[in-house]
Amino acid sequence: MESGKNERVTIREFCANGSCMEAKELEAKLDEGNIQEAESALREGLSLNFEEARALLGKLEYQRGNVEGALRVFDGIDLEAAIQRLQSSLSEKTPVKKGPTRSESPSSVSQHAATLVLEAIYLKAKSLQKLDKFTEAAKECKRVLDAVEKIFGQGIPDTQVDNKLQEIVSHAVELLPELWKQTGCYNEALSAYRNALLSQWNLDNDCCARIQMAFAVFMLYSGVEASPPSLAVQIDGSYVPKNNLEEAILLLMILLRKFSLGKINWDPSIMEHLTFALSACGQTSILAKQFEELAPGVYHRIDRWNFLALCNSGAGENESALNLLRMSLHKHERPDDLISLLLAAKICSEDPHHAAEGAGYAQRAINIAQGLDGHLKGVGLRMLGLCLGKQAKVSSSDFERSMLQSKALQSLEEAVRLERNNYDLIFELAIQYAEHRNLTAALSCAKQFFDKTGGSKLKGWRLLALVLSAQKRFSEAEVVTDAALDETAKWEQGPLLRLKAKLKISQLRPMDAIEIYRYLLALVQAQRKSSGPLKLSSQVEDYTINEFEVWHGLANLYASLSHWKDAEICLQKARELKEYSAATIHTEGKN
Repeated sequence: MESGKNERVTIREFCANGSCMEAKELEAKLDEGNIQEAESALREGLSLNFEEARALLGKLEYQRGNVEGALRVFDGIDLEAAIQRLQSSLSEKTPVKKGPTRSESPSSVSQHAATLVLEAIYLKAKSLQKLDKFTEAAKECKRVLDAVEKIFGQGIPDTQVDNKLQEIVSHAVELLPELWKQTGCYNEALSAYRNALLSQWNLDNDCCARIQMAFAVFMLYSGVEASPPSLAVQIDGSYVPKNNLEEAILLLMILLRKFSLGKINWDPSIMEHLTFALSACGQTSILAKQFEELAPGVYHRIDRWNFLALCNSGAGENESALNLLRMSLHKHERPDDLISLLLAAKICSEDPHHAAEGAGYAQRAINIAQGLDGHLKGVGLRMLGLCLGKQAKVSSSDFERSMLQSKALQSLEEAVRLERNNYDLIFELAIQYAEHRNLTAALSCAKQFFDKTGGSKLKGWRLLALVLSAQKRFSEAEVVTDAALDETAKWEQGPLLRLKAKLKISQLRPMDAIEIYRYLLALVQAQRKSSGPLKLSSQVEDYTINEFEVWHGLANLYASLSHWKDAEICLQKARELKEYSAATIHTEGKN
């Protein structure tokens, strides 16, 4: 009905029913505050009714930036009348005529008029939003969608609806959840998102993708615990997400699928949010698969290698990760990429056979950690110390081992001077001191770690007890272990209980140790029953008890007491878990 195609285009002329009127004529009346005169002029000049004239005037005011004036004009528009007109226009059967038509059909004219009123209500919601009246804006926006649902009971069809009406519906569907979020009504926002995606709004791919992305971000970061979709919208046999994280991952996977099919343009934030979501639940192997399935050219091949290396490392596939990083750090690729060097050094620091290679990566990282990257020099020194310490364990001579251990300590001490508040670094320095038999320094670092973490880390308690026991202070080590058990959840007590059993043996109290081993076995069985498929993180592995070690330790204990039958039973249980083990064969041969 007017030359402007959307709300961002300024109206210069109104046309309807074969007549036209300059917008500046109406602007002059509005500037003087004569809304009634402007409305009368528009009704008489273009043969419009009250709602249509008000809608056009309100749109003009909105586009001029006078949102308060637009609200005054929009008030009083009868939405129900517009709904009835649009319903009647869609129910009319327009006869098919051969040849071109010279004018619009009555149903088309009525649809345009009703569409204009729906747009006015939508612009009213936008005006209220700009005035920070979010609750009222959300209610007005919902009026638009309720009206459309009333008109199209079975969903908006591809035909029968002009482009303008479809544009208004798409804008309103996208706006409503944002308004509810701005009001703080997060449950209503959740319902609006699901309604937007599950109802038949005939949205185009781009609009639907924007809503899916916004919904996924809302589920990931809002902190609102959403309930699963209602049974009414669930399809038999379909996957139903159980929590926010699963629903967000599902939405992001759908967006990746749409991109691969060419339905939407690439948005890098899809993979950024998916990386966060899958990393949060420890499913980095699935994340690696998503990177592998992306079309060539989305990421540079070196970036893809680095992403895959990080994912494989998180999934425990260190060899695959290291091979990818070797390609990435090749002299013809990016040999001086600091983050890749540090990651490669970290992976190598976990395997004594790759430790020498890791020391080389760490040294290269230290050399290039300058300027803006200077803060990473401490990380490089830390990795160098860890690699040298691991390399010392497989050294072929005592002289080389001592030299490597000294260099490892020097690197870690220098790293601590650069990062004094890094308690993990202090912990690793304590380990190196202990392995170097400098127990006084190890105890000092263990106490520092304990103080900095406030006793919240299980490994801090264990380290303190181990250093004390290494100093033959068994009673003090047991006091520390008992205090740790009091502060630790039941499922995390396994490593502490094993330590306590060994302390009992060291104090020549084997019967007490046997009781602790029996409790450990009961805890192992309980953990096995409760373990789920997603419990793969290193933290959970730290708390998990090695059942083989428990049976083997108990067999050794019974053998030391000459309880041969009990020792044989325990060895048999250990062999069932690990058929070919040097430890069990050694125990069997010794006894």
